[in-house]
Order: sequence, then structure tokens, then C-alpha cells
Amino acid sequence: MAVQRPSAMAADAVDIQLASTCDRVPTAARLRRWVRAVLRAEQRDGSVAIRIMDEPEMRRLNARFRGKEGTTNVLSFPAEETGLLGDIAICAPVVAREAAEQRKSVDAHYAHLVVHGVLHLLGYDHDSAGEARIMENKEVTILAEFGIDDPYVIEAAADD
Repeated sequence: MAVQRPSAMAADAVDIQLASTCDRVPTAARLRRWVRAVLRAEQRDGSVAIRIMDEPEMRRLNARFRGKEGTTNVLSFPAEETGLLGDIAICAPVVAREAAEQRKSVDAHYAHLVVHGVLHLLGYDHDSAGEARIMENKEVTILAEFGIDDPYVIEAAADD
């Protein structure tokens, strides 16, 4: 995604870019805390940029980098530079809509997507059932530190 970063970002810096008109966005401090919880749990360091955006921008990114039409909630872009983990793009209106549909708080949904995105930057994936189980277990453990319930149980209940 090539987010513009200050050239002297610290090894564990978290750059937050707000490019959304949505008013239901967590504070920069919360976003940073969630990123750092993943890095601590995985005993890793590196800098991350998070860009919170609206649907038109996410639609363009989804088309360009995934070849898919429409929008999505989160995309991760691993970096190729040493010390940089990568960029996470989050679509604020989609997050707000999904949180309402899944009957969970917007903050809890953001926390889940930030944790999910950082794990992708660290190389985790969910292409197979085994990989998904590993990644989901890590997400659940990290989110529990913040008193956030298992997002997969909530999502399953919302589908009933």
C-alpha cells in the first residue's frame, strides 16, 4: 500500500492515519495498545502503519491488490524493509456496520481487526483449517487481555 511514513520511525512505532469521516473510530492510543499487545505476545518488534479510511479508498485497494470488487473490513500489506512490519488498512464504515450486525462494540471489532491485521503482517494466515485455528487461537488469547470475548463465538451467534 506504501503509506508515507516519517523516515525515522522507532522500531516499535505505530503510525495512525485517519482518512475517514466516520465518527466511530477508536483513539490512536487504543489502536497502538492493540498493535503492541500482538508484538509483545509474539515477542517481535517493528513498526506498523494503520490507515483508517472510507469505502471508496478501500474499494480501490481491494480491486488493485486483491482483484476483488467492493469493499472489505481490513487489508494487510507486509513490508519488505527491515524493521518495518507493514501497513494495515481498515474501512471505518464497514467496521461500524459489521459491529452492529454482529452485536458487538465498535471498539471490540476494531481490536479484533487490528490484532488480525498485525498477525498477518507477522506471517500468519488462514488459508487452511489448521492455519485458521492457530491464527484464531492467537487472536482470542490477545483479545482476552483487553476483556474482549472470542470474536468467532460472537460472529457465529450473530448468524443465528
